[in-house]
Amino acid sequence: MADNKQTIAIGCDHAGFPYKARVVQLLQDRGIEVINFGTDSSDSVDYPDFVHPTAEAVSAGRADLGIVMCGSGNGVAMTANKHQSIRAALCWLPELAALARQHNDANILALPVRFIAEDVAVEIVEAFLNATFEGGRHARRVGKVACR
Repeated sequence: MADNKQTIAIGCDHAGFPYKARVVQLLQDRGIEVINFGTDSSDSVDYPDFVHPTAEAVSAGRADLGIVMCGSGNGVAMTANKHQSIRAALCWLPELAALARQHNDANILALPVRFIAEDVAVEIVEAFLNATFEGGRHARRVGKVACR
């Protein structure tokens, strides 16, 4: 982003919605611009409708990173990973989120909100944001992830 302000895209379904406001507040408190792709209520919706635009924003460079949330985290991670250059990581511990960034250059965090407490979700987001890709041998491995 031209002004060097970090931008994060966020998308969730109805299961993820209860944690979204707290995650958005954390990001904004850190001076991060948030692109909110919804959903904005607990009404039942289909997660791909919110994850595809989130992943597209990251893939196209309109957002530096993304965060997606649903009940198990699996559906949102699978959907995001369908996009070119996306490396979405399903994380339920802060250590997994840090390693996803450090070793796998993950650019989208997938949270399983029905399996983690809201405070843990915040810790996971913080770990994801605080970690950076280590490169080196990990870059070689990440380079081999692309479809053949």
